[in-house]
Amino acid sequence: MVSFQDEVLDTNETIDAGFQSSPENVIRSWYVDARINLSNATSKDSIRIAHLNHRRNALVNSTGFLVENGKDLLTNLAIGADISAEDIDPIIIPVSPESQESHLFRLATLWWSVPVSLGYGRRQRFLVKDRQNDKLIGVFALGDPVFNLAARDQKIGWNSNQRKVRLKYVVDAFVMGALPPYSRLLCGKLVASLATSREVERMFCSKYSGQKTVILKGRQNGQLALMTTSSVFGESSVYDRLQINKTVRFLYVGQTKGYGHFHVPRDVFKAMVSFLVRHEHPYAKGNRFGMGPNWKMRVIRTALSLLDLDPEQLKHGLCRGVYLVPLAKNYDKFLSGKQRFLSKRIQASETEITKRIKHRWVIPRSQRDPSWRIIDGAEMLRSSINSTIGREIL
Repeated sequence: MVSFQDEVLDTNETIDAGFQSSPENVIRSWYVDARINLSNATSKDSIRIAHLNHRRNALVNSTGFLVENGKDLLTNLAIGADISAEDIDPIIIPVSPESQESHLFRLATLWWSVPVSLGYGRRQRFLVKDRQNDKLIGVFALGDPVFNLAARDQKIGWNSNQRKVRLKYVVDAFVMGALPPYSRLLCGKLVASLATSREVERMFCSKYSGQKTVILKGRQNGQLALMTTSSVFGESSVYDRLQINKTVRFLYVGQTKGYGHFHVPRDVFKAMVSFLVRHEHPYAKGNRFGMGPNWKMRVIRTALSLLDLDPEQLKHGLCRGVYLVPLAKNYDKFLSGKQRFLSKRIQASETEITKRIKHRWVIPRSQRDPSWRIIDGAEMLRSSINSTIGREIL
């Protein structure tokens, strides 16, 4: 998946892209350094460090946005004194492009140590705000799932042909989390749970129902069978034991294989495209909408192969934990073609979910750990962004 800061490359500009060295040397130099830097990334801290340059580049690319909008947007983040845990009352707000809500969503995603994805295909972003104070609890975003995901596919038990037909009944939560001080109150669990609600499915499906999409092909339906999500740190404390009812729960099913391209800097990727342009390779101009994240993977793999470098460098080794959330009682039988119709009516409403998660997680945490009361969410985000960039921009 591509990040917020990825841009479509103009391949007409990449042949003379201002490289101080040849594209071949740029690629080879990165290849050696990347093998060293990612070799020992296993703990949470080392994973954050492995993503640090990626995050720093993302923030630098967002500097103009932050200077223009950041200070005003930070007023949407709470301080502990704004919150009564018992009175937390979430409202889910769909995000429209180029709106004030979209700016707030973008700012919120800059909080995490691992830059988030844009997703691809069907996409819908959401804010979760607290009615008691109009402050931001968290954000989530739903989009099309990847076609191949071994842990998911093994659990469902479907084959490639069945995936082609029924992948449109699956949605991926590619962004999901809470902002401070709500994150300290375990409201990450609340945000994740709300993403499974009947209301969210209705909002998401109504946006695309009946439309013919580029990636999944065919016309879209008005129901979902399954939600997937992943955790960059493997098994997630947010999703651990997270259950809305007997059927709708977060099921850990394994890990990804650790392939991706986050560790390929933009200048190195531009060098790879330039290299393929010079070789008149068709992948050099393959970045059209509808190709998903695989175009980048193909460019990297092909460039490395042509330079006699091991394409396994795409395996950065940072394996993400994979979670499935059934949105239908018979999700696996339906997706694998064993049953023709979905057995729905298992999802809870926003109100039901809020009541359950508050009493199970949020209120008990507020009583055990009072540290949330002195947290200033805006100051935490401001400090994190400024320290990562290395200068004060907020």
